[in-house]
Amino acid sequence: MEPLIKVEDIHKIYNPGENEVRALDGVSLEIQRGEFVAIVGHSGSGKSTLMNMLGCLDTPTSGHYFLEGKDVSSLSDDQLSEIRNKKIGFIFQGFNLIPNLDAVGNVELPLIYRGLGKQRRRRIAVQALTKVGLGRRLKHRPSELSGGQQQRVAVARAIAAQPPIILADEPTGNLDSRSTVEIMNILKELHKNGRTVIVITHDDDIAAQARRVIRIMDGQVESDDINSDYTNKEREDTK
Repeated sequence: MEPLIKVEDIHKIYNPGENEVRALDGVSLEIQRGEFVAIVGHSGSGKSTLMNMLGCLDTPTSGHYFLEGKDVSSLSDDQLSEIRNKKIGFIFQGFNLIPNLDAVGNVELPLIYRGLGKQRRRRIAVQALTKVGLGRRLKHRPSELSGGQQQRVAVARAIAAQPPIILADEPTGNLDSRSTVEIMNILKELHKNGRTVIVITHDDDIAAQARRVIRIMDGQVESDDINSDYTNKEREDTK
């Protein structure tokens, strides 16, 4: 089976020359459709740069990135933007909500760029918000929501168009312990329903909740392991 994501010997070099920084230094990996993966590393490890590559937010200095079999390494900004809009749902640590839009308006925003009509995108946005438990907060603006609720709006925005990939960058970094559990449970449910979920984190406790853990250090893959606790739980859940 062709992998959903295939990264081949990717390098990302900033300031080439005497003072160059190798943010990524020969990274190769594959992610299959429907996996739940955590990419873990400390600040400066290269995990955020790798996230930018996987999310088509940046291009490598050298190497190749295949998404659904297509080499996206050297596409134009417009082509990358189209891929992001159709293939990837982003969840960011800082929520990235528009302050003067209510919850529905924030979830609708990427659907506008996809050319969906007003009634259809409103229906999809309401369904997504209801799915994350915010059916009664549709008209609330970000300032009227808790941090956990704002992140759930961000999750709804990410899943509304049903992209095959959910890319979450430190999704619980600004949340309390209760909200962290809620968001991780939503991500687990998305994975259970067939989405490919990739979580970027520095937190080992968050990483331990993924099925597979890839550790990045000094721009290279240090380890890539299946989480036996997760697979054992999967077996228990199917009994």
